[in-house]
Amino acid sequence: MKLKLLTPTKVIIDQPVTKIIAEGEHGHFCLLPQHIDFLAALVPGLLSFEDEEKNEQFVAVDEGVLVKRGDEVLVSTRQATPGTNLEQLRDKVREEFATLDEAELAAHAATAKLEASFLRSYLEFTEESQ
Repeated sequence: MKLKLLTPTKVIIDQPVTKIIAEGEHGHFCLLPQHIDFLAALVPGLLSFEDEEKNEQFVAVDEGVLVKRGDEVLVSTRQATPGTNLEQLRDKVREEFATLDEAELAAHAATAKLEASFLRSYLEFTEESQ
């Protein structure tokens, strides 16, 4: 099978694999090359796969969609972090979440400033209109 894992900004994985294990809304599942065509909504968690040399690799994924069609498996997710060692992957994911949390806080602060500015302008406009 060929696994292609995509985020909105880049292709994370594009390689032949022999097995894929992922978690959908109804639990874990395993895909092998002879598996029928398949569609699953993924939950945040761990996706693992074996490359052609039988090396197990891992990807921490956010919510997403997995589609198996023929010998191609496409995974689309908002965020994905690949790794070969689970402990290092855990640390990497924690670091990325911390960065995202900081970015989210900055975005919320910017939104709050815009809302306050809009309300202030609106109040000034309504006071001038009266």
